[in-house]
Amino acid sequence: MRFRLYVDESGDHTYKNLDITSRRYLGLTGIAIESDYYRTDFQPSFEALKQRHFPHNPDDPVILHREDIYNRRHEFGILSDPAKNVLWENDFISFVSGVKYELFTVILDKRKHRTNYGSAAIHPYHLCLTFLLERYRGFLNNKIARGDVLAESRGKNEDFELRGAYRKVYHGGTYYISAQQFQRALTSNEIKTKGKSSNIAGLQFADLLAHPSKMYILQSQGVVANTNSPFGRRLYEAFRGKYSSPYGQKIM
Repeated sequence: MRFRLYVDESGDHTYKNLDITSRRYLGLTGIAIESDYYRTDFQPSFEALKQRHFPHNPDDPVILHREDIYNRRHEFGILSDPAKNVLWENDFISFVSGVKYELFTVILDKRKHRTNYGSAAIHPYHLCLTFLLERYRGFLNNKIARGDVLAESRGKNEDFELRGAYRKVYHGGTYYISAQQFQRALTSNEIKTKGKSSNIAGLQFADLLAHPSKMYILQSQGVVANTNSPFGRRLYEAFRGKYSSPYGQKIM
């Protein structure tokens, strides 16, 4: 079996305004999907979902982006109509609960990390990626499978540094897992990156679930207060069974 892990973040890697909850926690979410299933079922179903609610020319595709949907920007202004919004929410929740994927989210308390390590603190995104790769490797090993990783592009310099962080794990291993173990599980010595405009279903799905997954974990473990909307609660119910136990969640 071959899998691909689609990766997106919620939050940022900076150490600014860490007393604000929304800035304090960085979450990195990976969604692992088996490659044949992705090609024959997941990707076509995702495109059909988009066409039902945001009709568009396939040559000029709509890109699902949580922030734009939440703020009703651009093509998503249509969701200002309550009836259309209900149809979208119901259909999206059915998709989230119905398709096959494994969910991983690693969360870093940046304030705690910076307090503990000071100037020696590891780059937050790269640290989250390291722990995410450890958990992905465990999942692949359990499935007797192999896989690669595709992350959303964050800029030329950021992507360059991300590739270096990935190679460090692939060639050097971590405290818990040897390089040889990573190399047996991962099919590539390079992490792949693509921008939003590439219209990759797996990356859009990761974008839509990264923030809700982070908040679900923080709330379920009592780190932050539960302030969910009815839609948020329904969404949590839809994806919470998708965490790849025992690899799916980690808070640092």
